[in-house]
This record gives sequence, structure tokens and C-alpha cells, in this order.
Amino acid sequence: MSLMGIKEIMEIIPHRQPFLLVDTIEELEPGKRAVGKKCVSYNEPFFEGHFPGEPVMPGVLIIEALAQTGAVAILSQPEFQGKTAYFGAVNHAKFKQKVVPGDVLTLELEIVKQKGPVGIGSAKAMVDGKIAVLAELTFAIG
Repeated sequence: MSLMGIKEIMEIIPHRQPFLLVDTIEELEPGKRAVGKKCVSYNEPFFEGHFPGEPVMPGVLIIEALAQTGAVAILSQPEFQGKTAYFGAVNHAKFKQKVVPGDVLTLELEIVKQKGPVGIGSAKAMVDGKIAVLAELTFAIG
């Protein structure tokens, strides 16, 4: 059972379809961590061109899905409600396996450092318990 569906997620972060890349939030500790899910469908608009005959979810969109999950954790804090979380940096990104239609991405982001409106999150995306992407994401609240 999810803690938040798309409607509740859209009350926290400003992303909308077709760029909202998180379907549910399964766990949430405001200001600390969030775990989300993305059910990857063949109907995703990016599959039309990435790649014809061999659909693969672009790595940058997996990073974005992780960032959106982290944004839910950060923007759930009362002092940041109504704000936007922006990328400051992506570091140490490692892409371990392809994400294809039918996969369910588990998106985890833990805030490891925060000073005021700037922070760093440790991000991990998994499919069936296997790591697909690891990264360190720096964010700024504006």
C-alpha cells in the first residue's frame, strides 16, 4: 500500500505529466528520506525514440525520477512547502543495468547533508532488488 499516489505527490512537487516520473511514495521521513515507485510502461513517450526496436529508459530520466523522489522528502518539510527543488549537481552516477518496459523501479533517496536550502542526497534505483542506478544528487531549494 502506498503512502502517496500521483495526486498527493503533485501537491508537494511542481512536476506534471508527462514529466512526473514517480507513481507512488511508499515511505517518507520528511527531510530525511523517501522511497518511491515508478512502473515503467511501454507507453512512455521517450520509448518512441530511445531506442526503436530496443526500448530502454534513458539514464538521465532515472536520475530525474530519483531527484523527484528526493524532492518529496525535502519539500514535505513545512519550511519548504510551495518551493521547488533544483539540481545543483549530479556526482558519482553509475548505471548498472537497463530499465525496460514492464520494470518497476524502486527509487530511494536519503538526505545525507543539508545546510539551509542546499543539500546532498544519496540515491539508488533498483529493479527486482538489483541496483540499476547509483548517484549522489546535490539540490538547492528556491
